[in-house]
Amino acid sequence: MSALLSLLLNNPTVLGIVGAVIAALGWGFRQKLAGQRAERARQAASEAAAHDIADQVQNDIGTLPAADARKELKSWAKG
Repeated sequence: MSALLSLLLNNPTVLGIVGAVIAALGWGFRQKLAGQRAERARQAASEAAAHDIADQVQNDIGTLPAADARKELKSWAKG
């Protein structure tokens, strides 16, 4: 067993192949993490835009006089 292991570890071709496999696995893992970070950033941007719209709607509603707000709400109520 140790002779086989010694043969494999001293063979530059085998070491090169093992190194290439390890490098490919590391690169794939890094790409996966980069994709996850990009998706989180995209979702955070979408949520920020939604919060901006919600804040704008809240501000618009807050600036309406009470009578106009009631009139606007009547148009949304089922009659």
